[in-house]
Amino acid sequence: MSQALLQVTDLSAAYGQVFALRDFSCRVEEGNITALVGSNGAGKTTFLRSLSGLLPPRQGRVDFDGGDITHQPSDQRVEAGLVMVPEGRLIFPTFTVEQNLKIGAISKRARDDLAEGLERSYALFPKLEQRRHQPGGTLSGGEQQMLAVARGLMARPRLLMLDEPTLGLAPLIAEAIFEMMVQLKETGLTLLIVEQDVNRTLQIADYAYVLENGAGVMAGEAQDILADPKVRESYLGI
Repeated sequence: MSQALLQVTDLSAAYGQVFALRDFSCRVEEGNITALVGSNGAGKTTFLRSLSGLLPPRQGRVDFDGGDITHQPSDQRVEAGLVMVPEGRLIFPTFTVEQNLKIGAISKRARDDLAEGLERSYALFPKLEQRRHQPGGTLSGGEQQMLAVARGLMARPRLLMLDEPTLGLAPLIAEAIFEMMVQLKETGLTLLIVEQDVNRTLQIADYAYVLENGAGVMAGEAQDILADPKVRESYLGI
C-alpha cells in the first residue's frame, strides 16, 4: 500500500470530559476524494477540528506528508498545505470578495503566489470575479460557499477539508458545489469531505469512512459503502 498523504492513527478528542471522538484511524490517498459520513453528533466536525489544530487530541497521532503534525499549531499545518473550509462559510461580510480571498493567502508561500492565486480562483469561479468589489455579505448563499472554498484554495492546499459544503443550499446550487469538488479533484487536489448529503457524497468520493458516536464503524470504497444495506437504511432511508 502506498504512503498516504494523511494518516490518522487512534485519534481521540474531547470537549472537557466528554469524548466526541475515540480511537479513530483513517488514511487519505493523494489525488482522491475521501468522505467522512455519519449522523449529526457522530464526531465528524470534531475530527476536522483536530486535524486543523483547533482541538488538541487527547491521544493518537496525525501524520501529514510523512511527518508527525499531531501537536503542530494551526498556522504550521496551513503552511504545510492542510487547509479547512469550515461549516457555515465564515466569510467576512463587510469585506469585498477580493479582500476575503487575499485573507486566505495567509502563509508565506501563498503570499508569494498571491496574483496567480487570485487568477486561479477567478478562473474556477467566474461569478466571484464579476463580484470582486462587492461585499461578501451581499452574495447569495451559493456564492458565499464558492467564496469560502476559493479562500481556502488561496492558501495553496495539498489537502482541502470541506465541512458541510452544501448545508443550507438549494438543490441546484448544492449540485453545482458537488460538481465543483469533482473539478477540484481533476486538477490534482486531494479532498476530505464531511457532508450531510450522504448519497451524493458517496457518488463522487473514492473512499469513505462511517462514524457513529465518535467511533469508526465502517470503511471502504465509496461505491461499496453506498451499496451497503446498513448505510442505505441508516443514512439514505432506502
